[in-house]
Amino acid sequence: MGSLHFFKIRKVCDWNMRKDRRNVRNIALVMALCLIFVTSCGKAEKVPQGQPDITDTLPLNVIDDNYRTYYEVFVYSFYDSNDDGIGDLQGLISKLDYINDGDDTTDTDLGCNGIWLMPIHPSPTYHKYDVTDYYDIDPVYGTLDDFKEFLAACDERGIKVIMDLVLNHSSSKHPWFQEACTYLKDLGSAEPSAEECPYFDYYNFSKEERSGYYKVAETDWYYEGQFWSEMPDLNLDCEALRAEIEAITKYWLDMGVGGFRLDAVKEYYTEGQQENIDFLKWLTETVKSQKEDAYLVGEAWLNINEYSRYYASGMDSLFNFAFAGAEGIIAKVMNGTPAEKYGAACASLQENFGQYNENYIDAPFYTNHDMARSAGYYVGENSLNRLKMAGAMNLFMSGSAFLYYGEELGMKGSGRDENKRAPMYWSKDAGMEGMCAGPADMESFEMKYDSLEEQQADAGSIYQFYKKAIKIRNQNPEIARGTIEYLEGVSKDKVCVLRKTYDGSEVLLVFVTGSETEEVDLSGITLNGRAVGDETEVRAMLVTGQEQITLEGGMAKIPGYSVLVLK
Repeated sequence: MGSLHFFKIRKVCDWNMRKDRRNVRNIALVMALCLIFVTSCGKAEKVPQGQPDITDTLPLNVIDDNYRTYYEVFVYSFYDSNDDGIGDLQGLISKLDYINDGDDTTDTDLGCNGIWLMPIHPSPTYHKYDVTDYYDIDPVYGTLDDFKEFLAACDERGIKVIMDLVLNHSSSKHPWFQEACTYLKDLGSAEPSAEECPYFDYYNFSKEERSGYYKVAETDWYYEGQFWSEMPDLNLDCEALRAEIEAITKYWLDMGVGGFRLDAVKEYYTEGQQENIDFLKWLTETVKSQKEDAYLVGEAWLNINEYSRYYASGMDSLFNFAFAGAEGIIAKVMNGTPAEKYGAACASLQENFGQYNENYIDAPFYTNHDMARSAGYYVGENSLNRLKMAGAMNLFMSGSAFLYYGEELGMKGSGRDENKRAPMYWSKDAGMEGMCAGPADMESFEMKYDSLEEQQADAGSIYQFYKKAIKIRNQNPEIARGTIEYLEGVSKDKVCVLRKTYDGSEVLLVFVTGSETEEVDLSGITLNGRAVGDETEVRAMLVTGQEQITLEGGMAKIPGYSVLVLK
């Protein structure tokens, strides 16, 4: 039962006392018996009690720049407005208040101030990474007017929208490719000319059969398609194509898009790292000339020393794969690797990325649409708390943090890609209004944790934990923007202490990455010119369980899988 239930009984009793004073004695007896019962089974209480929530007393301090908290949305599986089983833009518009309602006085939204839309252009596939028209919206998602309405609604809420831009390849159904292939079929033995057919030069055609090349039907020509036969690679050296790309980016930026997520940037030129970087430099300069504060984040699925080189292009961000996925730093620490691995790695990013671009913005993420969801990373004892804590470790990294839809609920999804893009778990009732059917080839599986309906009502849920972590990030701009110092001397095997400095202000982040309560002596640390002690401002206490964090005289007592934020 617990104290929360006792509070509810007390509220009912208070109402009855006002209604009928003659029942006071009987009600008092009932309350006493309830109190005895609550005391005897307090260990069963799910919701942490008795600790004042400091975050409720602090104002938000959200800065309008390119350091944001992005919510990755697969429109297909998010929210269905027309009951066809497929998510759409109108459905997303209707759920924007879930992501951010634009009102700092409310506490019912996640607090994300950025949205990354997976591809929304017309495409023959469910995932839409093979585009047939770079200037339109796929009809299953809606219309250009719907998209403009979506952008306006996001702008009202302070949400910056970036859209997936797929430049490594187009769809084989794209008119560019169709016209080029028709031209080659009609060419006979003559030599092709880009003057006769400009689209011939948009792709990598060859008379020689090579690895990753496919035959053009009814010809002796081949085309490059490293991902799939239906995704012909674009020739990014083609000046006419570059002019087309320049027109595409301007078209969407002028409409109100805030930037682009660049798919597969390491694949632009097959096995050509420097060529990839050079093209990204051109693209970055092009986009920034069109919209100075446009944001670009690239996907280069490589080891950290390789993808860090891509910052030489001058682009804003690259996804930080080193911390992501089941084999990333965060999951490894949650599965027993010393906390030092996280702290030292966070601090090392500044030199690693900064040597190529001093203005870089890291792009930490924990999972995405190509990875198994994190609910499967942890099994056995404390699996729920480890899941929560891992989310906080991602959100408390510097840079623009990315959150994949449904991770805040602990959604499951592994194996084939369709499983990783399952319908947003609004309700356990698959027939509820707005619920999507999911991709056709998605396998049937049950979620491990409750849907949003249950988690919204549970103060100890994954959803409530994520929401609080994002709020802490929004209240303390040092977390996203601060330079990092790993305090090795005070850190331990399961304790990581980071000091972050931004605009002359410092915050201290103390992570406990194990299950046991840790006592951490912070009294030797200087924070904002003073030794940590009783006068130090506590900015947040983020706990996964019921035990409280205490700080007395610089000595912190922190339960397992918790974070203390000081200023």
